[in-house]
Amino acid sequence: MESPEPCQEVRDPRARAVLDSITSLQTHARSPSVTLSPMTAEPEPSDKRRSEIQGMFNAVAPRYDLLNRLLSARQDVIWRRTAAQALELAPESLVLDLCCGTGDQALAVQSQQSQVVATDFSLAMLELAVSKFRRAGSAAPIAVAGDSLALPVPSRRFAGITVAFGLRNVENLQLALREMLRVLETGGRAVILEFAIPEGQFLRPLYLAYFRHILPRVGRWISPRGSAYGYLRDSVMHFPQRQAFAQEMHRAGFSNATWQDLSGGIVCLYRGIRST
Repeated sequence: MESPEPCQEVRDPRARAVLDSITSLQTHARSPSVTLSPMTAEPEPSDKRRSEIQGMFNAVAPRYDLLNRLLSARQDVIWRRTAAQALELAPESLVLDLCCGTGDQALAVQSQQSQVVATDFSLAMLELAVSKFRRAGSAAPIAVAGDSLALPVPSRRFAGITVAFGLRNVENLQLALREMLRVLETGGRAVILEFAIPEGQFLRPLYLAYFRHILPRVGRWISPRGSAYGYLRDSVMHFPQRQAFAQEMHRAGFSNATWQDLSGGIVCLYRGIRST
């Protein structure tokens, strides 16, 4: 197959080394700027649930950004910027953005002068991300198709990892967290954004009413796969939050796992470190 056609110059030689170490790179015919590894070339899910989630994100990709802005009242832009700043890394640090979607979190990290590798298992999402990356100039993120449960990148290479609203969708949370830990260098930092249920006695009932009834209806009106927003509601309700998620990070091997409520607790920002 033809060689991958990068959409930007890679300034940091460590970023180039990461890409060079991904063996047998392929290029998908529909998206020549998305690099694929053999383990992830569509990437092929191993079970029905993962296949359904991949298909769902491929279907909602065209209106994903619109719905994010609308349903969050543009707060998602602030949340992503906050997560990027929370990495607190030196300029030129190498960062992996996992479950990158259409690339907004990767671009937020890149704006902090980091070199970013962005990965997702939805090619429809990655194609949209690549179109944004092309407009971001020579230091733009590098798009690589990959599954969060078997990342096509070498161990101990990244100074930081971000995940924005993606870990709810993985089949095996512990495996995904351990993969994140594997690819972090010693002292590397993970920053994770996830939706949560507010704990305040006034905001909680209002948010639950919105989340259970209004959000799925708006999703059905705007998106051709409106059922995805019913899935969003259900996945948030069943995902470990705050201390429970911090404990999952500790169990996977992260040190100093902490959380911070954003926007009254409708989103949590989690931090963890690979200490050894």
